[in-house]
Amino acid sequence: MNPSSRAPPHTQDTQDSSMLVHDVGSDTALPNGHLPERDSAPAARSSAASLFSLAGTTTIVTGGGRGIGQALAKGIAETGGSVACLDILAEPSNGEGEWDAIKKAAAKHGVTASYHVCDITNEERMLETFAEIERTSKGVVRGVVAGAGVQQMVPAIDYPMDGFRRIMEINVAGAFVTAKTSAKFWRDRGIKGSLVMIASMSGEIANRGLTCTAYNSSKAAVHQMCRSLAQEWGPDYGVRINTLSPGYIRTAMTDALLKEKPDLEETWMRGAMLQRLGAPEDLVGPTVFLLSDASAWMTGSDVRVDGGHTASA
Repeated sequence: MNPSSRAPPHTQDTQDSSMLVHDVGSDTALPNGHLPERDSAPAARSSAASLFSLAGTTTIVTGGGRGIGQALAKGIAETGGSVACLDILAEPSNGEGEWDAIKKAAAKHGVTASYHVCDITNEERMLETFAEIERTSKGVVRGVVAGAGVQQMVPAIDYPMDGFRRIMEINVAGAFVTAKTSAKFWRDRGIKGSLVMIASMSGEIANRGLTCTAYNSSKAAVHQMCRSLAQEWGPDYGVRINTLSPGYIRTAMTDALLKEKPDLEETWMRGAMLQRLGAPEDLVGPTVFLLSDASAWMTGSDVRVDGGHTASA
């Protein structure tokens, strides 16, 4: 090779630097052409353990009157965060001491736990409730879990349209009102909040043995809503939005379904890679992760917690 044809060392260095910037992603550059500082990431200035803490914050949980919502509320309180549960029920479920356990966890960690009757499809009432929670809770309202939803198993060919519309009103419109209320609340206060929308693996697959077209369609809509809102509100307000997609979870509702159709358990267990169905508590860790600074660079994503069901044929 002719030495005169070789590029000078500084030329090669310049080329390597430009390649590095390209690999990182040119869209991450600031207006002045420099990349964001590394210490802008919470993980760069916090210990690993502190990243998962919800201390000093309040999280609002819709659908927090029973089932999965209550399990998540208890987990949030145990992580040091105040929690405010919203539901259409006149009072939270306490048949097996569920609400007492939430209050006990909150008292132990010196935080608050409150319950509010609210229709998530009523935008005006939702805004009022958020303001009420801000006044009465200990900690900045920095997290919201959109967990309210309904399920209905009806063959699609016989599905009454009023039932289909009800599913969409609660699971889709209600999720949107929750998201919209959260974003307005955070925007007006300059808070970079985190919204966790409870979707389902059923938004990605068709469930064997179940005739739940309306429900599955509603959860697929939640997945797309998350992605669309994340790209809209992230750049402007710093709001993070992710979905959590559970698989088959043992709750009072699923227990009643399995009692009615015992053959379903065998069908579900064939896809259970870990040889069990899920429990509401299996969703606590992933939810805390999505609410906390541990997921600070995560938005528009889905976390699927299904025991491997969707990975099996």
